[in-house]
Amino acid sequence: MDLLSLRVKIEVRRREPETPLQEFRALRYILQFFITGSAMALGFFLLIFLVLGSSIQAMSVDDLPGWMGEINSKKTEAEILSQKAQIIDPTRIIQLAWKPRAFLYKGFLSDKECEHLKQLARNKLEKSMVADNESGKGVLSDIRTSSGMFIDKGHDEVVRRIENRMATWTFLPEENGEALQVLKYEHGEKYEPHYDFFQDNYNIQMGGHRIATVLMYLSNVTKGGETIFPNAPDYRVKDDTWSECAKRGLSVKPIQGDALLFFSLTTEAKTDTSSLHGSCPVVAGEKWSATKWIHVDSFDKQRKAGGCEDENVSCAEWAAMGECEKNPSYMVGSENNPGACRASCRVC
Repeated sequence: MDLLSLRVKIEVRRREPETPLQEFRALRYILQFFITGSAMALGFFLLIFLVLGSSIQAMSVDDLPGWMGEINSKKTEAEILSQKAQIIDPTRIIQLAWKPRAFLYKGFLSDKECEHLKQLARNKLEKSMVADNESGKGVLSDIRTSSGMFIDKGHDEVVRRIENRMATWTFLPEENGEALQVLKYEHGEKYEPHYDFFQDNYNIQMGGHRIATVLMYLSNVTKGGETIFPNAPDYRVKDDTWSECAKRGLSVKPIQGDALLFFSLTTEAKTDTSSLHGSCPVVAGEKWSATKWIHVDSFDKQRKAGGCEDENVSCAEWAAMGECEKNPSYMVGSENNPGACRASCRVC
């Protein structure tokens, strides 16, 4: 056989079609290759995942600060409690009225906070006084028959936490608030309806009018002791669990932990006569409460006796909005009690 014939035979054999068995074997080899490769790849990635997972579990919050939402992983327990305590839950706030502006925060204080304030006050209570309309000095009166005492601002960590929470809720600076007053009402004791804004020049010198009041209930009362707003209507039907006094206007039952916020000035900074309020006599049990009065300006500093300087960076803006005429007691003041924006009001 010559060389040419041999080459033709080889080419023909190469081009002969494969049998079904041969095709099956080829397909099997291909599938085995891909299955084996996929298994190896899966095993490789699984190994990496296990190694990384072990590393992550071995890490503490300190190794990756912020990865679990914390700002500072090295905060003390007191700091963590303080941070949580400042969170305001709007779902627990009830709007009671617009005249006066009054709101009830259910569960504003914890039971421990209520007890802490009572313990601070228990051995220091004295007969409560009222501000004399002429001199502004505190005097004894049958109008107010409770016993009370004051807790200094920032007295301890619990008090600081409560004061900070009030500032967060009211949007009013802590420096504008007075010291916290804790009151105890026994059977028959009361506080006749009165205003929290001032009617004398003596008290206005310290931070101006009281713009808002936060009244916190430190105990439950078997009956009576409600906070009453006689100039504000209340359309609720009240059963025998309410005292007769509470049926004469908008009223709030004292429930431990709840807090009542109401404003003594209108949105135009004028005194609001609908904010007239009192404490109904205790019929059964005893009542504990804590009050924070908040002023329009800082209560920690007295205004200057003279001079012609604005004490607030917003004075010019307020003057342009007509506040010199709308709110003269704060903006302009008087000769004995100069206002905070005399320069912008052009009275000096």
